[in-house]
Order: sequence, then C-alpha cells, then structure tokens
Amino acid sequence: MSEEKEEFEMGIPNGVGEQMLAHAFEKFDIKLEHGEFGPKIIGEYEELIKVREFLENAIRERLAELEGKK
Repeated sequence: MSEEKEEFEMGIPNGVGEQMLAHAFEKFDIKLEHGEFGPKIIGEYEELIKVREFLENAIRERLAELEGKK
C-alpha cells in the first residue's frame, strides 16, 4: 500500500535567480507551480525546509560576491 505524503507550498523569495532555482530542482524532490500570486515551490514539509536553507545560503553567497567579500 502506497502512503501518500502531504505536500505544502512555499513562495519563491525575492532575490532567487533562475540558476539558484535550477540547482534546487536538481538537488531536492520539489516541483514548481504557478499560482494566483506567482510561482511557488511544492513539496513535502521537510524538503521545503531544506530548500529554504539552500536558497538562503545561495543568496548569502551571491551577496558576498557582489560586495567583493568572496
């Protein structure tokens, strides 16, 4: 018997570029849907937590590059 996992949705934060999203989709079990208020990431809760951390780190790294710290 296949157990269905509950899916949640998360809006895409400002500052997330296409390349960051592409890496997230390669690395995590998520999907993209377009909602009434823009694109959103769909997946299991635990997976969305990992995606959020991944995107936050990617944004931090990009900001450090732009500031010349990297």
